[in-house]
Amino acid sequence: MSKRARRESSGKHGDLSESAGPGMRERATGSVPGTSGHHRPHEEEGETSMAIQRMDNVGIVVEDMDAAIAFFVELGMELEGRAEVEGLFADQCTGLDGVRCDIAMVRTPDGHSRLELAKYRSPAVISAGPRNPPHNILGTHRVMFAVDDIKDTVARLRPHGAELVGEIARFEDSYLLCYVRGPEGIIVGLAEQLR
Repeated sequence: MSKRARRESSGKHGDLSESAGPGMRERATGSVPGTSGHHRPHEEEGETSMAIQRMDNVGIVVEDMDAAIAFFVELGMELEGRAEVEGLFADQCTGLDGVRCDIAMVRTPDGHSRLELAKYRSPAVISAGPRNPPHNILGTHRVMFAVDDIKDTVARLRPHGAELVGEIARFEDSYLLCYVRGPEGIIVGLAEQLR
């Protein structure tokens, strides 16, 4: 099996071997955060464990990797690392032939949530529909982030091509919410909790 992963360390963020998704890194073992030692939540003696441990990451296919990284770093995420992936395991996993893909992993400041950005060199990327689909299209359409200051966040993202899908809206006395369209037409949700 031919497998190559060229890793580029990004200084303090480490390399992708510490942050990539399943099949790209060795997983840490131990208890689930927030539980005591040996049992997962809802696991009692004699019961089988749940099949899922956590959500590892959300994948987004992009054409302009540098622009996508810049957008999410400006949002407040941290670049963990970049790699080039190819080989039999990549073909088997994706159901495609001749996969050559650049990936970058970015994480939220708390370290619990990640996005895997992928730029396909081969096979060529395929457009799934309109470049800027409306919010009510079927399928995955947005990732939501909690932010400290929604207006400041939108202002900082505008130089990176971000545009409001609608407007900043207030939900009761709880949240300010909006959707922003970023690189590749990605819709990002922003939520500011009102104190």
